Amino acid sequence: MEPKFKGQHEKPALLPIIINKEEEYEVKEVRKHRKCGKEMQYLVHWKGYGDEHDQWIVEKGLPHTKEVIEDYWARYLSRN
Repeated sequence: MEPKFKGQHEKPALLPIIINKEEEYEVKEVRKHRKCGKEMQYLVHWKGYGDEHDQWIVEKGLPHTKEVIEDYWARYLSRN
């Protein structure tokens, strides 16, 4: 079925998982990084969501994504 509106997903987005009684969404991949003051931020792409939902998140706000961040740096360093 064709989406009727821009940004509408064909399949419903995935629900968050619960970790320590808090909702968390799964990061599919990190796409970019940037320094903001003393903190590192990552542009994250959420599993089950479109590109329009990508967000810049401070590294300490991504406590369960160590492996995804490591994968990003491996890709980034291999390109440069």
